Amino acid sequence: MLSIALVSFLLLHFTVALTPDSFLLSCGAPSGTTDESDGRQWYTDTDHPNLLPSNFLNISSTATVSDTSVTRVPYMNARIFQSPFTYTLLVSPGTKFLRLHFYPSSYLDITKSESFFSVTANHFILLSNFSAFDATTSSSKVLRKEFVINVDGTQILSVTFSPVPNSYAFVNGIEIVSVPTDLYFHGDVKLVGHTKPFNINNSTALETLYRLNVGGNLVGSTEDTGMYRVWDSDDAFVVGYGYQTPHFNDANITYNSENPAYSAPTIVYTTSRTMANYSPGLDWEFPLNSGFYYLFRLHFCEIQPEVKEINDRSFSISIGNQTAEREADVIQWSGGWRIPVYKDYVVNVRNQDGEQNVTLGLSPNPDSAYQNAILNGLEIFKLNDSNGNLSVPNPELFGTNNSSPNNNNKRSSHIIAVITAVAVISGIALLSILCLLIFRRWKRGKELHTSVTKSSWIPLSITSDSTQRTGGSGSSALPSDLCRHFLLEEIKTATGNFDEKFVIGYGGFGNVYKGYIDNGATIVAVKRLNPSSKQGVREFETEIHMLSKLRHVHLVSLIGYCDDNNEMILVYDYMAHGTLRDHLYKTDNAPLPWKKRLEICIGAAKGLHYLHTGKKDIIIHRDVKSTNILLDDKWVAKVSDFGLSKIGPLSGSGKTHVSTVVKGSFGYLDPEYYKRQQLTEKSDVYSFGVVLFEVLCARPALIPNMPKGQVNLADWACRSCKKGNLQQIIDPNLEGQIAPECFNKFAEAAYNCLKDQGVQRPSMNDVVWNLEFILKLQDAADNRGHKMELNSYPTSPAFPLIMNDHTNISTDEGFEAFSGSHEVGGKYTSSATSMTSNSDDKLKSDTIFSEILNPSGR
Repeated sequence: MLSIALVSFLLLHFTVALTPDSFLLSCGAPSGTTDESDGRQWYTDTDHPNLLPSNFLNISSTATVSDTSVTRVPYMNARIFQSPFTYTLLVSPGTKFLRLHFYPSSYLDITKSESFFSVTANHFILLSNFSAFDATTSSSKVLRKEFVINVDGTQILSVTFSPVPNSYAFVNGIEIVSVPTDLYFHGDVKLVGHTKPFNINNSTALETLYRLNVGGNLVGSTEDTGMYRVWDSDDAFVVGYGYQTPHFNDANITYNSENPAYSAPTIVYTTSRTMANYSPGLDWEFPLNSGFYYLFRLHFCEIQPEVKEINDRSFSISIGNQTAEREADVIQWSGGWRIPVYKDYVVNVRNQDGEQNVTLGLSPNPDSAYQNAILNGLEIFKLNDSNGNLSVPNPELFGTNNSSPNNNNKRSSHIIAVITAVAVISGIALLSILCLLIFRRWKRGKELHTSVTKSSWIPLSITSDSTQRTGGSGSSALPSDLCRHFLLEEIKTATGNFDEKFVIGYGGFGNVYKGYIDNGATIVAVKRLNPSSKQGVREFETEIHMLSKLRHVHLVSLIGYCDDNNEMILVYDYMAHGTLRDHLYKTDNAPLPWKKRLEICIGAAKGLHYLHTGKKDIIIHRDVKSTNILLDDKWVAKVSDFGLSKIGPLSGSGKTHVSTVVKGSFGYLDPEYYKRQQLTEKSDVYSFGVVLFEVLCARPALIPNMPKGQVNLADWACRSCKKGNLQQIIDPNLEGQIAPECFNKFAEAAYNCLKDQGVQRPSMNDVVWNLEFILKLQDAADNRGHKMELNSYPTSPAFPLIMNDHTNISTDEGFEAFSGSHEVGGKYTSSATSMTSNSDDKLKSDTIFSEILNPSGR
């Protein structure tokens, strides 16, 4: 039964409790004081009218060490508990935000090792064996833990702080704010990977883990919609190469009953993140504790003028590598332009030890007009388990039984003795291993007659976990004699301490600098991955593993790397003429002549052919595009950027593909790979086919704001081939340069690379053969003095060959052109269809073509 005092208190404050709650406790502040420095009234925890009477047998203290960036209220005072203590708060029925504020500092000389405690709210366990000292970071001196809890008709919210034995608990502030009941508790939610939904009702408790203003800056609590939520920037969690869209100040967001104004502040819906050019999608990565279900709430609002109709932008959503939504269409969901909408998904992070990195991925659907993806805001909540638990304890640093001091001392002495013994044994073993390694390295160095200099040739120092890196030494599977290790100081010297004037390129990974090494004797390209982001670590490793083992005249050469001080820097041969795209469009460079384009395509094709056949294992590049074909000072083409490369199916395994998640660049992405997630070397062939049309037409693979049928270059060019009007879309700068038979054959080669099914596409060997043949056709035409007039490229009947894929077309001249070939006895013979040229010269295949040689390693 309730005591008479408690009944009187309840009756006295009954009317107060019926109103929505928004009250704040400044714990440990002097009695009788209030504060309104943040625009809200903070009461001391002994004076608040909604706090039930209680005997404070605990300690209050003021922080003796403070940071100027930390606000005075509620963080400069703390309530300290030496034994379990409960705040009993009278609140209105319904859903509440319960926020606990902590500022780990020096209170009464209490140290970090003496502050471990648990927190419960009604029957939910919020924190267990928790240390605020461990939970804060160098970038955030204070900690705010937010929970969503429903309070039933008793109107009592009891928050209990329980220190572990021989320790203390503390809290700086407690905040309670009413939440619309249906905002987070609204029944069935889609459970990712399952057909049955997951029910979230008001008997569930949530812990807010991430609340992000995607593509925008921090949104403070006072900018929220009356619930004082904080929306952080998503920069720290982005893995893919996403663009941040500008904030639309004049965007008139239209809320509705399904997505009311309190769902998220307007500024969240007027900023967003979309895909960068040539990016396969958008990806974020979040560390989450294993063994819990999580609610992902994704906020969307189409505010870009070009996206107003259904299917203008359609994309898929995956969470934890499981498909959550196959065709997300914001306009269809919301009902119109500038109308916000949010979607909820629940994912189960299965039991494993510790944390898991869970990825949220958005990938555009190829059939949508505007092939891109968008996200405006994101909230992630942990759901309580079947025991009402939300906590993941810190490691048990302290015993939980009440042993006597003498027993504690004895146990401590025993532990110290054991630790000392283990340390001595481990030290001896470590010293022995170190001596062995030093001896083996000395012996090897002596055999090779090499000496270790400042820029030594050593393996990459990367841990086995691809998400963690150190600047120290570590084990690596990289060959130690193929990859030069640079010190960070050398890289800084080479680039003028990363001077902006040396920047020659940039992207989602960071900047590329022109640098000078070996006392200025060698010019290099220095690719510095952004050290403050998590992206690029796996690509960094892959690039070094691949290029340290590959040497070919048509592959860019990796000189070395630097991983000092958590940097990720790659050093390549300098390519004086930049990327192929730099000379096709969106550039001030002079247009490339047709024969130079052909020679570049042949070189790039040879580089890819070497990857597919030149090593023991097939290597699939997986990101072939015009920006990854570089040109040296002699205009020799070199394939670059192996960060996404994969080893293909092993010979003799019977497998024809590698099953893997889809990665690459949209516009170049093999549709068969995209649909089936089965990667083959023919995926590179498809991408190269797009490059061929890019070379011919001098336009990007994707232009989202083009008319619907012209957005995707591959689709547009193939349709034009079938209609026989490809000549209408080629680069005007090529007027008069392409011989008719050469133009027809080049279009055929590109078209065949873009066949829907990989088995129908030529091999890179065939592609090289065809391109060399096309160059011979062009040389022959130039030698006989061909002349082309405007719009004189062949149309029908030459293009039925492409349309129907049928057999020979011949004329009296008997000039054969093969769409595929194979090598027999060092010469090429036909393996596919043939066509005829108007050439007066009777050329033979054995005199036209050069053999494809694999240049030896440098």
